[in-house]
Amino acid sequence: QVQVVESGGGLVQPGGSLRLSCAASGITFSIYAMSWYRQAPGKERELVAAIMTAGGTTNYADSVKGRFTIDRDIAKSTGYLQMNSLKPEDTAVYYCNLKRVSLGILRNYWGQGTQVTVSS
Repeated sequence: QVQVVESGGGLVQPGGSLRLSCAASGITFSIYAMSWYRQAPGKERELVAAIMTAGGTTNYADSVKGRFTIDRDIAKSTGYLQMNSLKPEDTAVYYCNLKRVSLGILRNYWGQGTQVTVSS
């Protein structure tokens, strides 16, 4: 059974930092692309950052470039999102996504989300 579990969210003041974790089990973590999405109240879910399997290429939303870093530890089957210089507009539920397309079959897994609140 595949499980994707996020952790590390919480309440932080503007300018602060948080590190989110995404622990996966039941899959071969290294062959999945990993992404972090977020969804604020009343808004659609948006892509924040992604890391590909081949070469570890990363991509970021313009709103988080230079502040957030996506990374992963293959040996631990765990991905991370380091968030620095947090702003109130970063407040959202953050979701980890693992995705792989093989032989035309999409395998797509989501975690349950972790709340990040940036407020003074």
